[in-house]
Amino acid sequence: MKKFLFIMDKPPHKGIELQEKLDVILTAAAFDQKVALLFLDDGVFQLKKGQQPEKQGLKETASIFNALNIYDVNDLYIEVDSLQERGLRPGDLSLPVKEFYRKDVNVLMAGYDIII
Repeated sequence: MKKFLFIMDKPPHKGIELQEKLDVILTAAAFDQKVALLFLDDGVFQLKKGQQPEKQGLKETASIFNALNIYDVNDLYIEVDSLQERGLRPGDLSLPVKEFYRKDVNVLMAGYDIII
C-alpha cells in the first residue's frame, strides 16, 4: 500500500479541477491506498461552510468531502498560516482538520510516498 498526500491549494469552484481531483482521491482510496489531504493557500476555501457553487453552474462538492470518511480518508490537514491569512478559523470549516504550521509542512510531506 502506498501513502498518497493530495495538496489542495486551489480555490474551489474555479473550473472543474477540484471535482477531478476529488475523483482521483476517491479512486485511490477505493483501491485501499492510504490517502490524506493537505489544504493550503487558497485551497483552505474548499472546506469553508456555506458555499453555493450551483449558483455558478458548478457541482456541489461538500457532499464528496463529507463522504471521505466512508473511504477511510480521515487525515485532513490544514496549514494554519494559510487559514489565518484568509481570515478563517477552524470553526468556519465544514470538516474537522488537523492543523499544521508552514514550518512543519515538509515534515508532514516526508511521511508520504506520493505527493500530488
